Amino acid sequence: MLLKSLRTLAVALMAGFAATVSAQNYPSKPIRVIVPFAVGSGTDIVTRMVTEDMSKTLGVNFVVENKPGASGQIAAEALVAAEPDGYTIMMTTNTAHSANPHLFKKLRYDPLKDTTPIAKVISFVFVLAVKADSPVKNAQELIARVKANPGKLSYGYGNSTGQVAGAHFAKVAGLDVAPVAYKSTPPAMTDIGGGQIEFMFVDVAASQAFVRSNKLKMIGLQSDQRSPLFPDLPPVGEVTPGFNFNVWGGLIGPAKLPANVVTTLNAAANKALTNPAIREKLIASGLEPVPTTVEDFRKFVVEQHAAWGKSIRAAGIEAE
Repeated sequence: MLLKSLRTLAVALMAGFAATVSAQNYPSKPIRVIVPFAVGSGTDIVTRMVTEDMSKTLGVNFVVENKPGASGQIAAEALVAAEPDGYTIMMTTNTAHSANPHLFKKLRYDPLKDTTPIAKVISFVFVLAVKADSPVKNAQELIARVKANPGKLSYGYGNSTGQVAGAHFAKVAGLDVAPVAYKSTPPAMTDIGGGQIEFMFVDVAASQAFVRSNKLKMIGLQSDQRSPLFPDLPPVGEVTPGFNFNVWGGLIGPAKLPANVVTTLNAAANKALTNPAIREKLIASGLEPVPTTVEDFRKFVVEQHAAWGKSIRAAGIEAE
């Protein structure tokens, strides 16, 4: 019995020693980065920009793996099932991390208990978009058009921000308009261009290709205040107040991620976000770089969990 106990202890000690050595040598192989939305989404764009620079800093490849669907649940479930060794991380957003606990009655992950915050990366600028040749030029005209066609028009969303913003807009303006859910924002934008849906709230980064190809036009800023990035775009909150949602993205890992792995990744991410060339590209895409400490990001995700719950209840959205 004693011999068996000693053997068990020896195995545990060897495993712990191996894990320590592995952590000290981190990273020594490619790192998988799960993205909860499709290629071409704003989250995908920022992930590829930032991890390309992190790859140069750390000397290993970052392999982006897109897992869209179920408002980020598929991606989050894949992350929390991964080994906490630093070789599987995720670019989460307010959708998967802040909003889903209040939008769904049952989640197979707990964003606060089952993950490790690594680095806040970005704040997204969201806009109200319609078809490029739509006759409406601003939020007031859109409201008038929807009210003139009660029950006949719809809006789309591919993430929780679009869902909550659309529901808020419809509730405050008193619109009879149907919501349509998509796996991600690109297919929703395609349907706006094709006339299947009337409008959506979308991040600027994801919409730029559609705007440049004359398929979409931006008619308002999803905010109560003007943005220095788009000073000429009127805030939708001037017509339907209450757009105070914090739209963000950041890197996380599975629970119990080793501290040195977290600090290594945080430092590499912050280095990328302070790179002038990358900052310029991000800002040009409507993305605001926000490097932070690990501790500040931990506090932020807890605060946003509560804030999004409040916004969702105010929008009258019931958990599914």
